[in-house]
Amino acid sequence: MNSRGNTLRLTAVSALVVLALTGFSTGRGHGGGHGDGGGGGCSSSSQNHDSSSSGGGTHRDYDDDDDDYDTSGSGGNGGSASMSPQDATVELVGCASAKTPYATLEVTNPNASSGVFTVTVTFRDSTGAEVVSRSEEVDVPANATVTAQVDVADSTNLPRIADCAPDPYAPTAR
Repeated sequence: MNSRGNTLRLTAVSALVVLALTGFSTGRGHGGGHGDGGGGGCSSSSQNHDSSSSGGGTHRDYDDDDDDYDTSGSGGNGGSASMSPQDATVELVGCASAKTPYATLEVTNPNASSGVFTVTVTFRDSTGAEVVSRSEEVDVPANATVTAQVDVADSTNLPRIADCAPDPYAPTAR
């Protein structure tokens, strides 16, 4: 009987040593939540347990695996969070005239994938008043710049146009 009691005691002490060496904690570990409670779990010395005690927000593990996530809805730095494509930039190359009834633009796609962007140009008269505003969808390859034309559409407006004002950014159309 005495041998069995020593074996149980040795097993219990061994288990406590293993738990102490692996960083077991009764505080919040990977499974910790919001509020004042908290489940047990394995802990890492590189974890910041205090950052998860406030309600909502972003959780970061600060360890080498890629299981970081963001609960604020704005995307995260790790894992498989996808970001929306950035808007294309638009620069005016030439304004509409009697010879060219369209504005000529350079549309630059800053994204790593191709996209279709909605380019909008406001055609103005000599006083700065809007004559007409027109939009065109432009297909731009990844990380490239293309030249595009936005027609005035109604040639009766051409004599009144003194300025072309493109929106500096073109959102993705699809």
